[in-house]
Amino acid sequence: MPASAPLSIPSSAISQALEKLASEIAARHPADPARRLILIGIANGGVHVVTRLQLLLRKHYPENARPRTGILDISFHRDDIGLNPIPKEFTPTLIPMDVNDATVILVDDVLQSGRTVKAALDELFDHGRPAKVELAVLVDRGGRTLPVAADYTGLGIPARPGQKVSVTLHATDPRHDSITCAAPAAKS
Repeated sequence: MPASAPLSIPSSAISQALEKLASEIAARHPADPARRLILIGIANGGVHVVTRLQLLLRKHYPENARPRTGILDISFHRDDIGLNPIPKEFTPTLIPMDVNDATVILVDDVLQSGRTVKAALDELFDHGRPAKVELAVLVDRGGRTLPVAADYTGLGIPARPGQKVSVTLHATDPRHDSITCAAPAAKS
């Protein structure tokens, strides 16, 4: 059976998905300078998504009520650490404020099995006890092995087992963003 052609999502659809995430977050969490709302990108894929959301949320919140953003490194909480050692270049955890009693939105690029989210929760709770934790993902590709669901989803791409969903968010020009879904290349 021939391999199917890779699915490619245009940059305009990616921009719309990011706008959708920002709008839904702002609708659920109205501007309130007293509210402690933190968006934390799960390293590595969630870092670029949370950066883009931070920019988009500026139009939804006055400066004194904007959510803070941070980064969560889950390397030491992964259940596959023996199969995937910690890379030489990794992004360390950086949480801008105390998470105790705050609302934290974990942000990632792709949701599949739910294992990354479980590891992120383990790392997050090492830093304190948030009042509430929500999950925002740019792409939900299905294939859950743990009972995890996103509160905010930009795009749903029903990928088959063995297919890889790759997200690239360009640092300065959203016209170069890309999401592809394809079977992995054959090893030689």
